[in-house]
Amino acid sequence: MEDLAPAPSAPGARRRARDLGIVIGRAATGPFDAITDVPGVRVGHTTVRRPPGVHSGVTAVVPDAVSPRTPLPAGVFTGNGHGKLIGTTQLAELGTLETPVLLTSTLSVFRVADALVGWMLERPGCERVQSLNPVVGECNDGFLSDIRARPVHEEHVRAALDAASDGPVAEGCVGAGTGTVALGFKAGIGTASRTADLAGRRFTTGVLVQANFGGTLRVLGRTVTPGSMGLEAGGPTPEGETGSCMIVVATDAPLDARQLTRVARRAVFALARSGAAYSHGSGDYAVAFSTRPGAGVPVADAELGPLFEAVLDGVEEAVLNSLLAARTTTGFNGRTAPALPADRLLSALTTGPFGPGGPGSGGTPRP
Repeated sequence: MEDLAPAPSAPGARRRARDLGIVIGRAATGPFDAITDVPGVRVGHTTVRRPPGVHSGVTAVVPDAVSPRTPLPAGVFTGNGHGKLIGTTQLAELGTLETPVLLTSTLSVFRVADALVGWMLERPGCERVQSLNPVVGECNDGFLSDIRARPVHEEHVRAALDAASDGPVAEGCVGAGTGTVALGFKAGIGTASRTADLAGRRFTTGVLVQANFGGTLRVLGRTVTPGSMGLEAGGPTPEGETGSCMIVVATDAPLDARQLTRVARRAVFALARSGAAYSHGSGDYAVAFSTRPGAGVPVADAELGPLFEAVLDGVEEAVLNSLLAARTTTGFNGRTAPALPADRLLSALTTGPFGPGGPGSGGTPRP
């Protein structure tokens, strides 16, 4: 069966971090606590499921009106380059984004890039375009999905792009996160946003993660393992790590490409807060772009501190949201990745430190 991702308000939807009272950082969120809180940013998913062997898909982050004729300033940072982020070299060289940013499974990334090129060439204003730099990232979902089947095709890419919308963003086992696993638990797509005052002006920064990396989960500074939750671990062993994490950051602050590269660095750094191991086989990347490059006086470097903090907090929350939204999944070859149980997590956080790491250093959920 193949299906589009359900709306986040679907019956039985799992709770997000803030629904549980887990608040990361001091800054306020946007109305949806999602990357779509940044004006002019839309998200679309196509989820591809053919149980038991296929759990995959594609996710599209679509800035309005982006094209080779109207590129947006952008930056990219590679924490560990064991991955396939198509379009990296031109993005880094020119500091511009010409297309939506798409995320998918490792061996489907090339088909997705080709489909994105076809979709872009049909956009108004692209009739004479002869050069185009598609930006497509990936994570290896081979633990739960038959990755060699390369199940994501052009129609799935077009569906995600055409269905992209603002408002709430579906999380967990949807789109490019359908088959991903992180920190021993079933993971997927997660998102969050923050507002920040820079030199007396308020801007919104949103993040979206495709979480699929190894390490040991930390929540509010406390160690959380499948064992501490009464579960068996899911995902590849550290020796067989085939993970990655793709992060997309959008902001309406008028930043240039160099500043956006600095923002992208902080997004990758933020994974350490969640317990990322940055292993040999983990491709850890962030792409950051501004939707309003000409919106008033540029922000000085010395004023970027609140925005950097917003990105750090947003990525940490987005990773946790990806875990809390995901559901236990049994996939390829009978492998199972367990969901992070919200009730047990909340109970552990409110009753005291736990896990093999001993006492935690973080706070407690707010009532």
